[in-house]
Parts: sequence; structure tokens; C-alpha cells
Amino acid sequence: MGDPASSKIPSEDHPVQRSEVPKRVQKAPKADDVISTVTEDSFISFRKKFHFPNDLVMKVPARTDRACFPPPGYVTVYEFSLRAGLRFPPSTELIDILTLCGVCLSQFSYRAMSIVMGLIVLFRDRRVVLSSECLSRMGRLFSDAQGRVSFRSKWLDIRTRDPSKGWISNFFYVQNDWGLQEKWGKLKELPVPLHIGAEDLLRILKLPDLDALHYEVRYLSRYVDEEYLFKVGLSTQAGRSHAQMLKKSARVPEVVPQKNHSKRPGSEEGLQALRKKRAELVEAQATIKQQEKAQQVLEAENERLRSVLSEKEAQQLPSAVIEEFKKSYAFKIIIEDHIQEARSHIYDVEVKALEAECVEDGFIRGFMKGVRTVHRKTGAEIEGLTPSQASSDASSDSGGEELESELQRAFALEEDEDDVEIL
Repeated sequence: MGDPASSKIPSEDHPVQRSEVPKRVQKAPKADDVISTVTEDSFISFRKKFHFPNDLVMKVPARTDRACFPPPGYVTVYEFSLRAGLRFPPSTELIDILTLCGVCLSQFSYRAMSIVMGLIVLFRDRRVVLSSECLSRMGRLFSDAQGRVSFRSKWLDIRTRDPSKGWISNFFYVQNDWGLQEKWGKLKELPVPLHIGAEDLLRILKLPDLDALHYEVRYLSRYVDEEYLFKVGLSTQAGRSHAQMLKKSARVPEVVPQKNHSKRPGSEEGLQALRKKRAELVEAQATIKQQEKAQQVLEAENERLRSVLSEKEAQQLPSAVIEEFKKSYAFKIIIEDHIQEARSHIYDVEVKALEAECVEDGFIRGFMKGVRTVHRKTGAEIEGLTPSQASSDASSDSGGEELESELQRAFALEEDEDDVEIL
């Protein structure tokens, strides 16, 4: 019997054989030494079924790529993680838990991913955030020899085994835009908090008693449905027709069993009651939408009336302003300024011109009077001066030409007299 036992060791305990090989290059465990079967066509199905955002960058693994060694800048994602409730971008709660545990996204098994995502949605549905302390109080994360992480809890009594076959080869890469650890790491256990107990969980989740808490966590798998993922904001689109009518802010009332509840939770009666409450919620939301539309119509009508009134006021404004301005003291000052400017213009242009003309006319008359006086006293004859001009005053029509001729004659006479005296 020793020989058969020894012959089984090399085939069934392959990791033990790898540990005996000299450590030259660290190789991936056997469970991840497979080739991915995901193709570009698979991405079309993933985007439609799991509602990937348009800006999500994905990459098909090559034949030489392995799940535990993604390319730099990428993280490995299994298809079962999507069925377990993983959506992109990952929730902040999941990122914090992965960072504290020191493991990458692909190390979470289907059970660990479905439980953690279910708790995240449950807490969000109760308007609170799942912290690492609360997760430690609910159960414990542990890893196997290959480094794959699972979850064990006395609270959670649900089946979380992945029903699909061939999941190990259904992996692909997603661009790491969230600072997640990319390669496999060693699990760091979360410390169990001493200050959080069952009573604290009831208070945080606003549940009446432990039976209600047991009910919520026992049927935790319903919280990873597309309906709840959409309602708490982790999915961009609901996958069911009745879930599409739900808003992110609307919360489906939970059915909390009483202590003496004798019926099995999730029975036909409970489902009918849940459907009835959902129908009531949808009806209430439709009423709210109608009220919102009516409010929008009223606001539009009020805005139209305001615009009409403002136009009428704008049309009446110029005449009213002008009338008020005419009554003001400033208007009187402006009018007086205009009158003063007109007076100044009349004085500068017309009065001064008239004054210059009078001065010029007076000069001519005075000069002619002097010439005649000289003629009478000296008896000198001036050529061109008639006897009537010499005996009478200067005529009013004496112009500049007559003055110029008389001045030339007078100056010529003086020059002749000077020449006679010199000779």
C-alpha cells in the first residue's frame, strides 16, 4: 500500500513537488496556470449583461498571460466576480477592504465577492457605509494555500458556491484606474473590533432585533441582483423591467420577519406582499412625477408672465423717465447752460465782429477829418480831393480804397518837402 500512496503524491499534490524545485523563477499556482478563454466577442456580452461604462478599458489576455500576473497598469477580473455583484468602477468600500487586506481583486473567490458585495449593498440600502470594522464583526476573510480568499461567518448561512464550470479560464484584464493592487499578495487579516457588537450592528443598520439581522444576512444573495445594485448606485442600468422604474434614491421596503414568524421567508405570500409594496411604490413615484410636471408648468407660466410685465414696463419707462427728468433741478441747470453757451456764441461771433467793423469805420472817418484839417490850415492841395470833400465832413461811404489813396498822396508830399529842404 505504500507504493500506491507514494505514486499518488506526485499527481495529486503537485504544489509540494514545486516547493522542492530550486527557487529560480516564482511561478503561479497550478490553479492559475491556465489560458484564458475570453475573447473580444465576450466583451460585447459583458458590456450588455453587466452594464460596463463606455470608458472602461479592457484587454484580452494572450496565450502566455496568466491570471495572477496581469500586464502593468491592469487588474485581473473573473467573470464569476461580475455574477457576484462586482461592477465598475468598483465601490469605495470594496477598494478600501482590498487595500487593507493587501490582496488583488482576482484573489477573491465567488463566495467572498458575493458576501462582501451583498453586505456593501445591504448597508447602502440602509443609508450607511460598510466599514472594515463592521465586516470584521460579521465574519473573517481567510486564504487557502494558493492565495485565493474566501469568507467564513457564523452569521451567513447561505450557499455561495459558484455553480458554473470552467470559471478558472474565464478571466480578462481591466485598466487599473483606482489604485488597486495588481499582482497577488499575502492576505492580511482584518482585526476584530472590540467596540462593535451585535447591538451596535442593529443600531447602525436600524434593525429592531437579532432575528431581523439574521434574516437580512441569511438571504444576502438577493442584494447582488441587478435591481439592488442599480438602486444603490453601483450599476448604471437595471436589468429588469420593474427595476428600471426605480430611482437610485428610492428604497424598496424590506420585509422584516417577526419573532413568532412561522412561515418560511421568501415564500409565495412574502413575494406577493413584496410585489404589492413595489407596485405601491411605483404608483407613488408616478404621482410624484405628475406633481413635478405640474410644478414645471406653473413655473413656466410664471416666467412667461414676468417676461410680459417686464416688456410693458420697458415700453413705459422712457416717457416716464423723461417727464420726471423735466421736473428735476438737473434739467433746469442743463437748459441754463445751453442758454449761456448761446449768449457766449452771439457775443463772440456777432458782437465782436460788429465792434471791429465800427472801430475800422471810425478810424477811416477820423483820418479823413485830419487830412481835411491839414488842408485847411496849410492850404496844400491834395490831388484827387474835391472841394466838397475838403470843406465837408467825411462821408459815411468812405471806404478803404479812398483811405489808401489819400495816405499814399500824403506820404508822397512829405517826401517832396524833405527833398526841397535838403537841397
